[in-house]
Amino acid sequence: MSEEIKALPPEGPTKCTQKRDLTGETMGRYRLFLALTLGFCLLLVDGFLWHGPCAGLTATVFAWYALVLAWTGRGMFESRSSQVLLAANLFLAAAMALGSNWYFRIWNLLALMVLIPVHAMAGLAGRPWWDPWMLGERFKLLFQGLFGNLWACFAAAAPDKRAREKPKRTMAVVLGLCGAVALVSILLPVLASADALFAASLEALNWDISALRFGDGLQRLFWALVFTPFVFSLLYALAHPRLLCPPEEKKDLQVDALGFVLALVAVDGLYVAFLAVQSAGLFGGPEYVESLGVSYADWARSGFFQMVGVTVVNLTLTLASLCLSRREGRAWRVLRRLCALLAGESLVLLASAAWKMTLYVSAYGLSFKRCMTYWGMGMMALFLLAGLWKAKQPNFRFCKWAFPVAMAGWLIINCVPVDYLVAKDQVDRYLDGESPTVSVYYLAYSLSFDTLSQLERLDGGKAVTEYDGNGGGGATLAELLARRRSDAENQCRNWRTWSLSACLAAGREK
Repeated sequence: MSEEIKALPPEGPTKCTQKRDLTGETMGRYRLFLALTLGFCLLLVDGFLWHGPCAGLTATVFAWYALVLAWTGRGMFESRSSQVLLAANLFLAAAMALGSNWYFRIWNLLALMVLIPVHAMAGLAGRPWWDPWMLGERFKLLFQGLFGNLWACFAAAAPDKRAREKPKRTMAVVLGLCGAVALVSILLPVLASADALFAASLEALNWDISALRFGDGLQRLFWALVFTPFVFSLLYALAHPRLLCPPEEKKDLQVDALGFVLALVAVDGLYVAFLAVQSAGLFGGPEYVESLGVSYADWARSGFFQMVGVTVVNLTLTLASLCLSRREGRAWRVLRRLCALLAGESLVLLASAAWKMTLYVSAYGLSFKRCMTYWGMGMMALFLLAGLWKAKQPNFRFCKWAFPVAMAGWLIINCVPVDYLVAKDQVDRYLDGESPTVSVYYLAYSLSFDTLSQLERLDGGKAVTEYDGNGGGGATLAELLARRRSDAENQCRNWRTWSLSACLAAGREK
């Protein structure tokens, strides 16, 4: 037996606050989607809030796209850019169930928090994906979707026709009750812990404060019920894109190029002097550096992170100058040449930073941070080359090229076994006598389980502190590895924390 949701008339000008007429769409269908949305929210709360960015979040992302496909059909995934974003998001989600490096997991989570809304709003937004202003537009649409259709959830859940005719009243009552329960359950234990007299009064009334702290199952259900109206509202908006506001037109801002020319002349001149000093240090060797009263080792291991940061500033200045200046007159021609010079100087600065990083790595070996610095410098070099090309061809769309390159670069580094390479380099240097120590605790606990296979190459009977250069005592390496493999095995027992890396480290196949 089908029933229909009452709403405002469908015809007439579409406004952001207007409700869409659902005539012809049955209540049964919307109640089914409401149940599926509640199930998704339970998975989201259980997989993410309780276990963090692990395999549980992988399942949540895949479930999200299955739910969106059921709601909207295949139309959202027809364009090539949408398919590329879908593949990238699924890959980043799958990476959480494949690797066990928490740095990558956190960064992948942050990337998904941006890319999933950008992808979800792709069919509703007016700006193309490569336009930098599309981020603001799509997140505006996201908030409109999350909060603009809350009535739909309560209208679909209403048990009778009269209640469906007053969705706002129902929503207010439900949200008020949920808020009251949440606030009391949070504030009452806090107040009891803050005042001993208040706590004694509650005990005199035979109130068990701990009972107010819901069990895990009830807590997850509570938060899932809180999230469900917002997720249902967003899905409803994706299925009915007329609900959202049209994008505002961006007004081009152009200024006189002379101001940028003056700034670029000063910056380019500064870098010429800086690079002259750098070149003397690079080609003069240790003797020249130490003749100036500076230790060559100190000079070699300093400055590469600052140089990477400087190139980011230079690239920003280059793009701002080319995009915001009026393209006319002699000042514009001079500005293009100065931008090309700045991009070239930035590439030389980046090469200098890479050279100094290589000197440092040759003395101290690889680490996760140093590997990621190499990756970051490689990506910045590509962006600077694109900036150099834009100085030659001002109509070149930098973002249209840079966004997919950045995404591809991040996907590629996710495929590189960085932790394994770091551990292999550290152990090789120790066994070859190039380094007197191995940072066992850093490799075993700060990085992923991929490092354990390399640490097994060391003598497991020695105390861990011997490898760190602190003398004897403490647990042996074999004991530490056994504990880490036990940790890996415990993670593999729960599908929410499962990872291929942990299972391989535990010596089990899943």
